[in-house]
Amino acid sequence: MKAHATDYRQMLEAYSRARGDPAAFEDSRVAHLVVHQNRVIGAHLVPGLEVEPEETANGIDLRIRVLPGVKIEHPVHLCFGVLPAEGEQVINISGEVAENAGVNLLAHCIFPNAVKVEHRMKARIAIGRNAFYGYDEVHYHGETGGVRVIPHARITLDEGARLRTSFQLTDGRVGELDIDYEVEAAGGSVVEMLARVYGYGSDSIRIREKCLLKGEDARGVIKSRVAVTGEAHSEVFSEMEASGRRSRGHVDCIEIVQDRASARAVPVVNVLDHTAKVTHEAAIGSVDSKQLETLMARGLSQEQAVDVIIRGMLTPE
Repeated sequence: MKAHATDYRQMLEAYSRARGDPAAFEDSRVAHLVVHQNRVIGAHLVPGLEVEPEETANGIDLRIRVLPGVKIEHPVHLCFGVLPAEGEQVINISGEVAENAGVNLLAHCIFPNAVKVEHRMKARIAIGRNAFYGYDEVHYHGETGGVRVIPHARITLDEGARLRTSFQLTDGRVGELDIDYEVEAAGGSVVEMLARVYGYGSDSIRIREKCLLKGEDARGVIKSRVAVTGEAHSEVFSEMEASGRRSRGHVDCIEIVQDRASARAVPVVNVLDHTAKVTHEAAIGSVDSKQLETLMARGLSQEQAVDVIIRGMLTPE
């Protein structure tokens, strides 16, 4: 019990470093789950929300369900992490948001001392008719770059459903990141996907996001903001396919490259119905020279000015 208490305290300390608010775990109105490696060390539920974690040899299998018609008022806080310098964590999530229900999940994944840590997440989420599912994911990987993170998700939306996902990794090193999300959207549903990542040193970033607008009047947006400096490398693959009548999609990718870093962007748009429309824009380049000169004229070094510009781009709108 004492070891659990120590781990719980250290997890919340790391949670703060990842811009989380530990006070949420003391609020009885807020559901939460805290997982260290393969142990559940903190949990609290609210009416209408079912969360069933099962500990495995190297992680947990997690079932989440929001009951029909239930709107969870406050974001559900999830905290996954590995505290030691070395370790493995595998999270398998099966999620369902029933008809006319709604929930926001705020997930923090924290590996503050990582030297050799691997975190893998596989999720399958079903969003029911006229339901809403929001998943905001914030990562902190420490300062050594010794993390390999592989989050993969498959998400389906029923008619009139809404999905919003965001991934943020802008503090500390990235290490190796491999995101792979795929979404299928039925008629009248709406999809918003956003990724913000800042890599430096020898960080490696790979983001693949795909949205299939299969139903009539489905809408989708994929947006990515990535910055790489030092010798970091990024690849962003964004695919939007519109086969539903009058469906609309947009892909928006901006990458900033500094020093010896490299970046690649591959926007793919497919339109399979003459009434549908998909647009895209992609830009890769260095920071704006006028912005840089303005900040340096105000006393910032070039390195400080570049960091300010990059973090401005990565700040939530």
